[in-house]
Amino acid sequence: MLKLIIKEMRPRQWPKNGFVFLPLIFTVSQYWSPFTPTMWVFLGLTIGAFIVFCFASGFVYFVNDLADVEKDRAHPTKKNRPIASGALPERVARISIVALLLITLIGAIALDLFSQQFPYPAGVPIFPFPFAFTVITIVYLVLQVAYSFSLKHIVIIDVFCIAVGFVLRTVAGAAIIQVPISPWLYVLTTMLSLFIGFAKRRNEIMILEGDAKNHRAILEEYSAELLDQMIAVTLACTVIAYSLYTFTAENLPKNHAMMLTIPFVLYGIFRYLYLIHIKNEGGSPEEALLGDRPLLLSVVLWGAAVVVILYVY
Repeated sequence: MLKLIIKEMRPRQWPKNGFVFLPLIFTVSQYWSPFTPTMWVFLGLTIGAFIVFCFASGFVYFVNDLADVEKDRAHPTKKNRPIASGALPERVARISIVALLLITLIGAIALDLFSQQFPYPAGVPIFPFPFAFTVITIVYLVLQVAYSFSLKHIVIIDVFCIAVGFVLRTVAGAAIIQVPISPWLYVLTTMLSLFIGFAKRRNEIMILEGDAKNHRAILEEYSAELLDQMIAVTLACTVIAYSLYTFTAENLPKNHAMMLTIPFVLYGIFRYLYLIHIKNEGGSPEEALLGDRPLLLSVVLWGAAVVVILYVY
């Protein structure tokens, strides 16, 4: 039963919670070197934030799958999920929802209390209200529940909700270590997550074909052609925004060495487009990342280049 609960939490999709690490990677280098004790404390806090969001996303998946259990049973792949298949009783799923919610909230409060014992990197708190990480986590949960029951039925807004979820993860990562976020990080996170969201909708239309609207009613409002245009727009905005970020952001090296990471970003995006249009694998970006070695390698090389440029070079 525990294995089924963990499976329903979808561990393969937890990498998306890695967005909480972005403020640590791109902002903390302004205040400390990576070898100071305080830096390691903030790394521990960010890892804790990642774990909290794994439980939070698990809670959301349980809520969403209980709400869509009948539709999932008609889906070619989602019918194999523990709740949809009947392997995990709905009564146990409801108990799991309560447990996951409590673990998420207790974990968030505990992290906030622990983080308050350390000095603020910028000298003053960045967020004007106490327990900022906990508040942001609650906002994320409320948004995702609203998405599961209502917002996912509103065209375009449904994808914007997905994007806001990624932005909130990034803001939560900044809140737990109280560092300011570059405006570029907001823009990049939003554009990239919109790109991924529209790609996900396109994949659903292509896989489900004529049965798409029966699985997810909002798919009737989209077409592959419309989504291709939206993907093209958000993709162009992502590339332009990241390129501008590499040589205009104040927290980056003045020698513009960050521009060396642009080829990794371009290759990663083009590889993902290849998976979307040729392999029809854009439905789950986490599985595409973990299952496609060239894409995974490009992300790893990009991350390594960023660390070297910011902390070593």
